[in-house]
Amino acid sequence: MKILIVDDDQNILRLYKEELEEEGYTVVTASNGGEAMELFEKENPDLVTLDIQLPDIDGIKLLRQMKEKRPRMPVIMSTAYDYRDDFSVWASEAYIVKSSDLTDLKAVIKKLGPAG
Repeated sequence: MKILIVDDDQNILRLYKEELEEEGYTVVTASNGGEAMELFEKENPDLVTLDIQLPDIDGIKLLRQMKEKRPRMPVIMSTAYDYRDDFSVWASEAYIVKSSDLTDLKAVIKKLGPAG
């Protein structure tokens, strides 16, 4: 399974990439919205983890763009802040608060992935 990780924090990108590759996933990373959409179309990921706060575009707008192109593809919103009350994040399949403990993220990926 191929996962696209979108986050402007290089430490998060590195951590997620290393941890998820250890789980056997193919991981592609993007640090802004423009790069994310380019990779989304070129790499055709099976799942996306998407930061809400990006330098060039709001992650929720990016979520909408991705869902317009591939409505059934699972997207996990990932943020350091609690946005659960913002109805626009409800278009995603899951929502996690960033942490160095990736237990929740891995569980959600397993659940949403093709074999899940």
